[in-house]
Parts: sequence; structure tokens; C-alpha cells
Amino acid sequence: MQNKGIIKVFAILFALVCIYQLSFTFIAGNIEEDAEEFAQQEIPQSVDNYITARERAEQRYLDSIGNEEVFMGITYNTAKEKELNKGLDLKGGINVILQISVKDILRELANNSKDPAFNQALVRADEAQKTSQENYLDLFFDAFEEIPDARLASPDVFANRNLSDEINFEMTNEEVKPIIRRKIDESIVSAFEVLRKRIDKFGVTQPNIQRLGSSGRILVELPGAKEIERVQDLLQSTAQLEFWHVYKSNEFQNFFVQANNLLKQMEVEETAETTVDTAEAEQDEIDALLESASDTAQVAEQNNPLFDLMAAPGFQGGPVLATFNIADTSKVREYLNNPQVRNLLEGEQRYAKFVWGIVDEDAQVAPLYALKGNRQNEPPLSGSVITDATQAYDQVGRVAVTMQMNGKGAKVWEEMTGFASENQSQIAIVLDNVVYSAPGVSTGPISGGRSEITGDFSITEGQDLANVLRAGKLPASADIVQSEIVGPSLGQEAIDSGIMSFAIALVLVLLWMIFYYGKAGIFADIALVVNILYIFGVLAGLGAVLTLPGIAGIVLTIGISVDANVLIFERIREEYAKGKVQKDAIRDGFNNALSSILDANITTGLTALILLVLGTGPIKGFATTLLIGIATSLFTAIFITRLFIDRYAKNPNKSLDFSTSVTKNLFSGLTIKFLEKRKTFYIVSGVFILVSLGSLFTQGLNQGVDFVGGRSYTIRFDKSVNPTELQDELVTEFGSASAKTFGAANQIKVTTKYKVEEEGSEVDEEITQKLFSAVKAYLPEGTTYADFTVGGGGEREIGIMQSIKVGPSIADDIKQASIWAVLGSLLVIFLYILLRFRKYQFSLGAVIAVIHDVLIVLGVFSLTYKFMPFNMEIDQAFIAAILTVVGYSLNDTVVIFDRIREFFNEHPSWTKKDAINAAINSTVSRTVNTSLTTLVVLLAIFIFGGESIRGFMFALIVGVIVGTYSSIFIATPITYDTFNKETKRRKLKQKETVA
Repeated sequence: MQNKGIIKVFAILFALVCIYQLSFTFIAGNIEEDAEEFAQQEIPQSVDNYITARERAEQRYLDSIGNEEVFMGITYNTAKEKELNKGLDLKGGINVILQISVKDILRELANNSKDPAFNQALVRADEAQKTSQENYLDLFFDAFEEIPDARLASPDVFANRNLSDEINFEMTNEEVKPIIRRKIDESIVSAFEVLRKRIDKFGVTQPNIQRLGSSGRILVELPGAKEIERVQDLLQSTAQLEFWHVYKSNEFQNFFVQANNLLKQMEVEETAETTVDTAEAEQDEIDALLESASDTAQVAEQNNPLFDLMAAPGFQGGPVLATFNIADTSKVREYLNNPQVRNLLEGEQRYAKFVWGIVDEDAQVAPLYALKGNRQNEPPLSGSVITDATQAYDQVGRVAVTMQMNGKGAKVWEEMTGFASENQSQIAIVLDNVVYSAPGVSTGPISGGRSEITGDFSITEGQDLANVLRAGKLPASADIVQSEIVGPSLGQEAIDSGIMSFAIALVLVLLWMIFYYGKAGIFADIALVVNILYIFGVLAGLGAVLTLPGIAGIVLTIGISVDANVLIFERIREEYAKGKVQKDAIRDGFNNALSSILDANITTGLTALILLVLGTGPIKGFATTLLIGIATSLFTAIFITRLFIDRYAKNPNKSLDFSTSVTKNLFSGLTIKFLEKRKTFYIVSGVFILVSLGSLFTQGLNQGVDFVGGRSYTIRFDKSVNPTELQDELVTEFGSASAKTFGAANQIKVTTKYKVEEEGSEVDEEITQKLFSAVKAYLPEGTTYADFTVGGGGEREIGIMQSIKVGPSIADDIKQASIWAVLGSLLVIFLYILLRFRKYQFSLGAVIAVIHDVLIVLGVFSLTYKFMPFNMEIDQAFIAAILTVVGYSLNDTVVIFDRIREFFNEHPSWTKKDAINAAINSTVSRTVNTSLTTLVVLLAIFIFGGESIRGFMFALIVGVIVGTYSSIFIATPITYDTFNKETKRRKLKQKETVA
């Protein structure tokens, strides 16, 4: 091998860089362990809510030493920024996909147009989106085009004052569309930036936010976030800040009296109508009816629909009209928005807006305000004028938020405060239709544009409000269409199980290589350990996220990376068998194996690349580690292993046999006639495929929420729970739900489609409350709702450990992307093999074998999912498994094909049958070694790697077995048969030409 010195220097420098990158993770981990010990010593378990108290103590400790030097200028804060990122499933936290409402943006651009064609197109687009994969804007344009004579450039649609610089009345629909597309894209970019600014200020380390294509979807991942409800509110809040003049309570006293009397009269009339409807009775019932009517009149005199709901009237001259019980607010809103009730308002009061005030966490009542509205329903001043906002404290020490306005805002604010001071009135500060405060102004007009929001909220709420105001408002509503929430306990368990499976798999592979190849196996093991260092170092250096599937990808890489060394060692043994001296055998063995190694790893890499492009979340993590692993495996196998072998073998007195006494002649001299039995294997595979297809068409697959939409919850109890009994409780609560044991007998996975098409935090809260009600009887006595919900502080032993939500529209997109990923990988592989081997017969054999493998894996899952003791849902992780099976199967197939091509060239006088049989026989040792080591690795992960990836591993185990079988007994025979048909066709043409 040439340039050994350069390779040696590069390998050492690369290893040092990787150690340096991983040192940050080591330093941060040690300091966090110290913080945990400090918190445990300072806060005993006897303290109330000790878990939360310990977390705060840990954070105080870390904050206090954050900038102190730990090692060679490295502080905890710098180490934390550069440590190896852990994904959601390893650290806990929240992962959401937000859908920015394109419909809201269109309405904003159209100035909330009342144009019938515009609104009809929006309704049609809403309906179409439920079943279509197209983005909302395209659906809107299609629906608009279907309406006769509808024009986007109408002054009632987009040719309005706001867009007059870009859209005029003469423009056609086709001319307007690109302008609207650009405006929509600008709004989504704006939303992305607003969310990014909010997240940056939230305080979570290593947040991940990215835009997903042009669909208006934004991915947000916050590993380690524990205050889940706070995160969800922060992400979805539109931050519509407004400043309104507000009415005094005494100005609405007469209205309340009139409204109460009207509502009382309406109830009496409704009761009378009911009585008339039911009064068609017999003569002997007339007295009873008269008595009932009398009772109704008495009740009506005593009943006060509005006043009975009132907890307390507002103070004279104050901005609060009255306070009402929180449970009654929806009823009060219904009363006040009744058209007949609103008709009682006169003059400017006709435009009044009734809104609720902010409610303290422990309060049972909500204050009601009346804002001084106008014909345009627009506030005198909006939050767009805010240039800065910070959390502060007012004069009496309450939490407040100070704001600074721009010049235009400062001028309007001075006018508003001047009016309020002169009239001794108040100004309501309203955020997202909730009054945060309504201060009076006693010092005259406020100039300079500086103001303050005070309200009954905590420091955290004040910080969040300041963050939201400073970042700006979202240009449209943002709904969570997909979410995954993982509790910290489940994350720690995933790390523990991942490390255990990793260690066991590594030890087994290392021992096997020494057992089979002796001293050469030791050199391969050293290269393997260096390879692992490289993989983790590159992950840390790139800032990639390590997930549980990512750990599986690394462990799988260990199994597959052995293949490169196995190929090299087997070729060296062949060269020894030809009688070559040690030096020449090693050189030729490495050279001859290179082609097979490259082809095998490139085909696997192509499938991993497709996963990286089309996958999301954990699937990207799996693909990333697999790609990195393939690259580092090639380097370590081809260069690192050879450095050790060449150094050892250059001494003529030292021999390197690449075998042990047990394995020296194993699989040598095989003369199995594989092709003679091909029809038998065609029949066997045909039967398996028919059974698989039959099961797929009759039983189907157990599709997870990724593909059908819905919500799933992993719930842990303190004792074993019967899933059938629990499912009955859930069905009573939700109408439709399923419950299955997930891992241990005290852990249940609950899935429901209840209100799957409805978005918003209120719906999420409602479903979690219902879930708590359904399972409360199975939880320890005294368990509260806060104890039950996911994302609560600390390491919890019971409650929701993980929750996943997938909206129906995004589920369709995931399913479609998965299908394209599989089809795309098949196409790419077909083209690569065609390009590499220059004969379509090889491509055809490989693709048919892969389709064979995929169908059988799907069939096994369809046949067994009902009785297997672990989760076998078809989700994104399963698609990753299918694509990995595709890559592995091709890896095996390409190695055999490479040897067939070599035998074709070396032995042109042989028949194709003899050459193919000889090629398969010569690769049996490699096939057994690679498949066995890979299976050992997969079994280690399957047994010790945790419940969440057990189905994923099972698919890989089945795939490796089937893939190894198909490489020998399906791909190669089909290639041979197509060669034969081509030869017969050519001979027939020659005969016809001669004739």
C-alpha cells in the first residue's frame, strides 16, 4: 500500500479530533452528575415536591459554575453547546410539526374579503385538503378557477389597498398567482423566524427548528423540555397584541339589567311554547297542566339568567363589568352575543367587544371587560409597533412586562393615554383576545412610547410574554398537526437499554472475529473500535442528533462493517490457496476485494441516502448514522486494518493465516450445484409470497398513527393491568380506542382517533383529561392529573411516559412519502446495478429479489401482529427497516454478482451455469460470516434494546434471513434464467437470418 505515512498521520489526527469533539460530552456529563449529587444532598426526599425542587437546585448549581473554566479553557456552557446531541427518545422533551394556516394568510391578504367566490373557494379547499396531498394554496387556486367569472384581481379580493403596488384590476388570474405564492412564502418565512426567536429565548439547549418543504409546516424539536404545556402555548400563540379604550362598569349597568330581563322573558316564552306543544292531553289532565303553568310563572319570577351566573359585580368606575365563575364563561358569552341581547346596546356601545381577562392559576372566577370597538373592528393601536419588551417588576414588586414602541406607535399611545387621563378611563392591553391588564392613566399623556403590562402572572409567564412580544406575532394561526412527547424517565431507560445492546453486540462481534480469523481478527477488531470512535466523533462534530434508531444504526453498522474485513480476509485466503507467498496474497486479496466492498457499500448507502432525504425525526437519525458508519467503515477496513496487517506481515518470519485451527478449511472446496435446485426454490418462494399476499389482502397490517392519524399514549402503572378491561373503560370514554400491553405488564399503549381532525391545545387538554378519567381507577390512590400528564418534572414511575399525535392530513403525507421512498430506492438501485454491471439481467435479478424480500417481511408482519408479544405497528420506523432490508439484501446480492462477473471474465470457456455455481460457492464463507455477525448484533438489540424498537429489530431480523436466502436462491437464478433466454433469443435470430 502506497502513502502509508500520510494515511497513518491522517488516521491519528482524525482520531484526536474525534476525541476532542467527544471531550465536550464527557465534561458536560461529569458536571451534570456533580449537579445531581449536589441537589440530592441539598434537597432530601422528605421535602414536598422534592423532584421539582431538586431540578431547580441542579439548575442553580449549573448556572453558578456555567462560566468557570473546567479544562484547558473549556467551561460548562461551552461544553454543553458542543456536546453530542441526544434526540427526543433519549433525553425526553417535545417534537412537534406546526401547520401555519395558509387560509388565514389568504384572508389577511384579501383584507378579510366578503366576496362570495373567494369564500366559496376557501370552503372547497378545506374539503379537498382532507383527502389530497397537494398544498392548500394549490387547492385554493383550483377551486377558485372552477367558479365562473371569478377574478383574483378583483378589488374585492386581492386588488385591494394593501396589494395595490403589485396587483391591479387588469391582471389575469395567472398573473396574480405567482404574486400570492410569493406573499404566502414570505409569511411562512416570517412565521419561521418568529418561532425561532421565541425558541432561542426559551432556554432549551440544542433546539432544532426547520421548515418542511413548501407545505407551510415547521418542525420544532426541543430535547430536554419538561414544561410541555408552556412550550405548546409558546409555539401556538399568535401574539395578537392590541390596545383598546375600555368602558367603565357603571356604563353597562342598565344594559345588564335589560339583558337579564330579556333573557328571562325569552326563557318564559320558550317554556310556554313547550307547554303548548305538550298540552294536547285528555280532559282529566287539564288541572295538572294549569298547576304546572303556575309553577313555571313562579320560577320565572325568581330566575335571573345573567345575574345568577354573576360571581360579583364590578367596582363603580372600574373597567371590570363583573366576574363570573370560569365554568359559566361560555354560557355568558353565548348570552351576550345573542343578536336580540346586542340590539339593546345603543350608540357607540353597539360596537362593544366583550372579552375575558387573564385568570390566576388558583382563581375560580374570570373578569369581563367591554372594549370600545368601532365599525372596522380594529384597535386604535396594535402590537406591530412594539420594538422591544422585557420582563420587569412594577412599583409594588409585581411581575410586569415593559415595552418600547416605534415612533408611529409612540404618537398614537400618547393620544390614547392623554384621552384616558382626561376622562379618568382605562386602556385595556389585550393579547390574543385576553385582557392582561386595564390600567388607568393619572399622570397625563405618556410620551416616548414606553409602557408597561401588569397582571396577575408568574415570572415564567412574564418572561414568555416578553419573549413573544419581542419576537413578534405569527402571521397566521399555528396548529400542532403532529407531536411526540417523551418523558425523561423513558428517555433514560432508552439510553440504558441502548448502551447495553451496544456493548453486548460489540463484544460478541469482537469475539467472533478472533475465533474465526485468529490474529487477523484482532487487527479487524482494532479497526472496528477505531471505526466506532470515528462514528461518534463525526456525529458530535457535525452537531447531528443521536436517537434510539440512530444507536440501532450504529450497532447495525458494526455488523455490516465486519463485512468489508470478511471480504478482504476471504480473498486473501483464496490467494493463499493459489500458492502465493504471504506478501503477494495480502496485496492481491485487498485489491480483488475492493470492487465488491465498494459496490456493496454504495448500494446500502443509496438506500440510506433516500431515507435521509424522505425521512423525518428518528428516521433521519438512523440514516445519518448509517451513512457515517458506511464511510468510516470503508476507511477503517481498507486502510486501518491494512496498516496493521502490512506491519505484521512484512517480517518474513511471521505468518498470518487469517484462520484458526477450527476454521482453516471451513467452507473450502464447496461444489454445491445451486442452480440445479432453482425451480424448487422458486416454488418455495412462490408459496411464501402467495401466503403473504393473501394475508395482506385479508388481515391487512397493523397501521400505526403515523399512517392513519390519531393519538397514542404509553402509560405506566404501578402494577400489572389487564388491557382488555382497560380498553372497555376507554371505549366508554372515547367511543373508539384500543389498549395493548407495551413491554412490561404494567405498561399499556393506548390509541384513539377521538377528535383526530380537530386541532388546538384545548382539544389536546380535553383528551388527556378524558384519558385520566378512564384510567384513574388503575392508578395509585391520590394520583393527580399533574402527576399523570407527560412532561412533568423529574423521573416519574407512573403516568403518561410518551404521547404521539398525528393529524389525518399529515398521516396521508407520511404514508405517501414512505411508498415513494421504497419505490425510489428500487429505481435507484436498478439504475446503479445496470450502470455498474452493464447488463440488465443483473438489475432485474436484484430488484425481483428485493421485491420478494419486502413482500415476505410485510407478510410475516401481517400474519403475526395479532399474537406477537411486542408492538408490530407499521410506522415510519418500519419503513426505515424495510429500506435497510433492501440495502442489506443488495449488499449480499452485489457481492455474489461481482464474483460472477469476475468468473465470466476469468473463465470465458466455462458455461454460465458452471461459472455462477462456482461464484456462489466461493462466497459462501463470506455470506455465512456476514449474516451471522449481523444477526447476532440484531438479536442483541432485539433482546436488550428496549420495547420501542423491538418491532423495528424484528423486521430487520426477518429481512436479513430472507435477504441472505434471496441473494443465493432468487436473485442469482433469475439472472441466470434471463441470460439463458437472451442467449436462446439471439440464437433463434441467427437461425432466422441464415434461413
